[in-house]
Amino acid sequence: MSMQYEHEFIAPGAVPRARLPLLQHLVTTYASEINKTASLWSELTDSQLDFRPHSRSSAVRQILVHQILSERRFFAEFIGLSEPPVDSLLPRGDTPGPGAYVERLVALAVPRLAPLAAGDEAYWLAEVPFFDVRRQRIWVFWRRVLHTAHHRAQVGVALRLLEDRVPPTYGPTADVSWAGADPTTTLDAARRQGT
Repeated sequence: MSMQYEHEFIAPGAVPRARLPLLQHLVTTYASEINKTASLWSELTDSQLDFRPHSRSSAVRQILVHQILSERRFFAEFIGLSEPPVDSLLPRGDTPGPGAYVERLVALAVPRLAPLAAGDEAYWLAEVPFFDVRRQRIWVFWRRVLHTAHHRAQVGVALRLLEDRVPPTYGPTADVSWAGADPTTTLDAARRQGT
């Protein structure tokens, strides 16, 4: 089974080779998570950006803004990458459309790939500041990936509540499937073991 994506924002050939093959999954995963996030955001329409599922929930637009701003903070403050000035991060205008947010997300992510690929073992295992504690850089990186997945799920739920299409991220959805898709939804499927 291979995932079927309608959009490819960072092509596999654009993902640099890691200095250490053992760490290739870091670079590949980051590119993949950006592709998944951009694909989901591409489903949004202008009229959905101010939707909030509950009065205490963030609006969809706030989630997109937070994603872009918090990625910059994670990579600049905690990972130690050179990042663009904060004032240049968000799309221009008072109410940019979803495509403008997708464009910024991808444009900001692509330059991070080469420095992530260049890291050696010492780089990734070094302890760096993370809010009020210190953690290994690789730990902080995976927290970023999880943070992105969390906010992507929020947007996916908003799309579902708006009765709109939710694209696949890690497997088929109620809206998108393909021949060979084999989600684990039964006890028999969960019992399978590799050979």
